[in-house]
Amino acid sequence: MDLQSGPSHIHFSALFDRFMQNYRRATGRDVQYFATVEPQRRGAPHIHIGVRGSDSRALIRQVAAATYHQVWWPHFDHEVYESGHLPQWDYTAGCFTDPDTHEPVPTWTEVLDLMDSVDDIQPAHVIRFGQQIDVKGILAGTPEADRHIGYLTKYLTKSVSEVIEPKTQRAADHYDRLHAELAVTPCSPSCGLWFRYGVVPKGATAKTVPGVCKGKAHRRETLGLRGRRVLVSRKWTGKDLADHRADRTEHVRQVLAAAGISKPEIDLMQISPVEPGDPNVPPREHLIMAMVAQKISRRAEYTRAQLALSEGVIVSESIVQQQESTDDQSAA
Repeated sequence: MDLQSGPSHIHFSALFDRFMQNYRRATGRDVQYFATVEPQRRGAPHIHIGVRGSDSRALIRQVAAATYHQVWWPHFDHEVYESGHLPQWDYTAGCFTDPDTHEPVPTWTEVLDLMDSVDDIQPAHVIRFGQQIDVKGILAGTPEADRHIGYLTKYLTKSVSEVIEPKTQRAADHYDRLHAELAVTPCSPSCGLWFRYGVVPKGATAKTVPGVCKGKAHRRETLGLRGRRVLVSRKWTGKDLADHRADRTEHVRQVLAAAGISKPEIDLMQISPVEPGDPNVPPREHLIMAMVAQKISRRAEYTRAQLALSEGVIVSESIVQQQESTDDQSAA
């Protein structure tokens, strides 16, 4: 399923959550899924979902057509302040004020309260899926299932910037226009771009820089796709976070062991918290630097193990090929 191009990219995750909520209500079961988000050539988000169970294509299309997300934010279609002429913090008044009139600028809460008092207020934005919906039934254990699993899991190690690289000048110009619009579109209630629309963002303080937001949604390489590329329901694997962490640790241990690197087991029962005021504890800065050095060392060790294993595979393959060549010559 895809999404129409535009600032709606920022709220794509909320739309997907609403779709899964509607899907579960329509089927009457706790639907489990594994999904990946892929930008199309025009930059619009496109999502691929693997779902356990068998539901009719008509039902899934009806759920997608009926799913929408309303953004109940202050309207951001008209800029009140321009860049370089934004509200500034008034230390005397203890709030952000207009650069000309020096009157307090409405806060996020005040604007929402004003919206609640208006009867015919409309949402700032309404998001829906596009028209392209393809539903396929796949049987487990078949080559078709393996092909789709490979397609879904390849995004576990692939960044968004690798996918939305423009192939033509027309596509590059389109991405530039889309980025220009996303650069002035608020990404969250605490986004610093709200100052441009005459609203003090949620949680703003004297240290907040008006008109500045470092969120991923405004970056050129993401084009509004700020969240995770891979979305997995909690019960998809039947494991909790501790189980996944243990699996990753065991995988690393097996890779190191295969490369001839043995790591001693750590007995967590022998680890106890440090009492406050213990004079034998190093300064916090030293502990942080030691942790960073340990992390770098472990990463380098794991990389060396991976390289050693890959070289071992290459060597073994070359030996096999050489042996096959020798056998062929002997047969001749």
